Amino acid sequence: MAAQQPSIPSGGGSRSSRDDTEAKDESLPMPSRNPLPLSASQEAQVRELFNQRVRNLCADEIKAFADCARNRTITIPFACREAARGMNGCMQRHATAAEHDGAREQWFAQRQQRARDREMKERRKLEQEAFHREWWGLPQRDPDDVRRDLEKLKAAERIGGLTRRPPVEGEGEGEGGGKR
Repeated sequence: MAAQQPSIPSGGGSRSSRDDTEAKDESLPMPSRNPLPLSASQEAQVRELFNQRVRNLCADEIKAFADCARNRTITIPFACREAARGMNGCMQRHATAAEHDGAREQWFAQRQQRARDREMKERRKLEQEAFHREWWGLPQRDPDDVRRDLEKLKAAERIGGLTRRPPVEGEGEGEGGGKR
């Protein structure tokens, strides 16, 4: 697990910068600075956010290269060499681990919005299916199936193979079950 440990900044770091980092960590919407691994599809979403952020930072250079390459075929490498180097240099400058961490934080910050969008889409699907069945005189779905579908909507997004369980009432440190 040593490969997953965050790198130590050069210069040793002072106590106040560590406190600032910890205070910043508390305000982040991520579960931790070194969260559980994401699934392959979630990592692909993070990678897409990362690529989009880098493309936005280098939009001018990309546009310059695209303008140069327009209506050319074989001569692109020769005629647009400087524009291509500028575009690639910009992308290399901005495609850093810090930018990837920023994309990951953005992905975690958008968890709630994705859950709302998914729930709205699923509810709309259930409504359309009910209308379709009513319109064509088909039998209604089994109420247990509908209930299971609605329970799936309430399920949290899985991160690292586990979902966070809501705290159970009655459990806590104030009762006799805690460590002493």
